[in-house]
Amino acid sequence: MRIGLFLGAGGAPLDALTGQVEAAAEAGLASAYFGQFGEWDAITVAALAGRAAPGVEVGTAVVPTYPRHPLALASQALTAQAATGGRFVLGVGPSHRWYIEDSHGYDYARPARHVREYLTALRPLLHGEAVDYHGETLTAVGQVAPAGVAPPQLVVAALGPVMLRVAGELADGVVTTWTGAAALAGHIVPKVTAAAEAAGRPAPRVLAGTVMALTADPDAARDELAARLGFAGDLPAYRALLDRQGLAGVHETVVAGDEALLEREIARFADAGVTDLLVSPHGGEPARTLEFLGGLVRAGRAAPA
Repeated sequence: MRIGLFLGAGGAPLDALTGQVEAAAEAGLASAYFGQFGEWDAITVAALAGRAAPGVEVGTAVVPTYPRHPLALASQALTAQAATGGRFVLGVGPSHRWYIEDSHGYDYARPARHVREYLTALRPLLHGEAVDYHGETLTAVGQVAPAGVAPPQLVVAALGPVMLRVAGELADGVVTTWTGAAALAGHIVPKVTAAAEAAGRPAPRVLAGTVMALTADPDAARDELAARLGFAGDLPAYRALLDRQGLAGVHETVVAGDEALLEREIARFADAGVTDLLVSPHGGEPARTLEFLGGLVRAGRAAPA
């Protein structure tokens, strides 16, 4: 299992974001992924970070599909792939009703159907092929074929059974959030793997996002996250996943404690079938958490870049 960094492409200065990726690279981490949060465009930030930290895989986890037509997204993703020398991974997802319908005005009635149609149009575009697709939720007619650019890998945010089947059939892997090792082992990994096998596709990558705090006060770390991001537990997709895990809120998924506890939990993710653990350092000493993760890589207990 490889260990990478997860960051939100929010309002932090661009130099600060790319600097965190450079620090992750120096620590020996394998990758850095950006979520589409706030002001900055996550794909552009990932491309900049990839240029600043050669050798590190960069990607998005994830950008919403609805506001970006497949033709436009393919062009942007292939540009990032070229800018990073083939180290870019495109992560997409349908987001949530409040963001898509209330904020952007798109119909969110059938998100799984939308994602299936979106990927059906997007995959050939990423391979430089012409598409003439007319679905129930979108139309895409055209081609994006820059010379000499290999297609980036494509992963999908999926938590429920229907979306996991779509990810296994049409993408190279899945991205999760607020998901513990037990749910990954018993729900996420088996379903996406079975879907990929049934479709005759290679074993999927499983990119698991987790919040991690190296701290002597784990309760305080969870309380702080509950105050800042507790609202996420009310979003239907996350609420269903939390209920499946028997958890009251997203703060209960935080991996917090000393080095021994963090190492045990990281091993549980690996045993669950996770291929890439994307860590969002939390608490007052993120640099300490980053150094600890780098130490695992240097000690051979995680895969290097």
